[in-house]
Amino acid sequence: MKLIFAGTPDFAASALAALIRAGHEIALVLTQPDRPAGRGMKLTPSPVKVLAEQQGLPVYQPEKLRTPEQQAPVAAVNADLMVVAAYGLILPQAVLDLPRLGCLNIHASLLPRWRGAAPIQRAILAGDAETGITIMQMDAGLDTGDMLSIHVTPIDIDDSALTLHDKLAVQGAQAIVSALEHLPALQAGRTRQPDAGVTYAEKLKKEEAWIDWRDSAQALDRKIRAFNPFPSAQTTLGGDTLKLWRAEPVTGNGTPGEVLAASRDGLVVACGTGALNITELQRAGARRMDATAFFAGAHVAVGDRLGE
Repeated sequence: MKLIFAGTPDFAASALAALIRAGHEIALVLTQPDRPAGRGMKLTPSPVKVLAEQQGLPVYQPEKLRTPEQQAPVAAVNADLMVVAAYGLILPQAVLDLPRLGCLNIHASLLPRWRGAAPIQRAILAGDAETGITIMQMDAGLDTGDMLSIHVTPIDIDDSALTLHDKLAVQGAQAIVSALEHLPALQAGRTRQPDAGVTYAEKLKKEEAWIDWRDSAQALDRKIRAFNPFPSAQTTLGGDTLKLWRAEPVTGNGTPGEVLAASRDGLVVACGTGALNITELQRAGARRMDATAFFAGAHVAVGDRLGE
């Protein structure tokens, strides 16, 4: 097929690479404008743009797609279909109507659960047992279009947002290639999303990353995993910020935030219910490290308090 591809992060780049390998003609790639990134805040292209340029594909980076002038490069392609994956722009109906067969979205949840910007992280935070990929025929709503196919994957007890993202990126790439192979049948049998079970995955906010030790150990374990790698769960120790990267719920009781044990096996901290054994963490200005390396350069005693 003659395709337009719209996407921005690594998740989308995986799908673009799969479509290229499958032999589809990628006539235009839409991606977000280059953004400042890194310590030097240098303008940096998106992973999708990097891949597209490596493959010699034309790239278009509009700030918006609201006006006829902004939409003109998309209309000029005369594409069979547009594939969208984590693009980051709302597509107006006028754009959705441009390709002959409409627009398909690769969404990283089991719709209608977790419509919106952060479905992977919200699924982990909520303690969901499974998630997956939904291939959806797009409409003008926020992830409200008819479903063409659903692909389920379990959420393992040690999955972080990073590991689950990587699983779903592979699954999404496979799902969209399969969907294009069987598109007439899938579009003919597409299913409307049910009204029941709708939830919204709001964009992550940095202030959400702060740990409240009054929460249960299970809830805090989910938060640490959901916010790895961004924006990273955080607490304080002796007035300094401490990032938490990996932990596990354990038995233990004490005042929330109280250090119950400190050894090369981890930093055990009392929670509202149970305790959390932190096994990978990061002091301000230092690198991520396991508990053994951390305690080689930091003194933490039983009875110290985190989060004060």
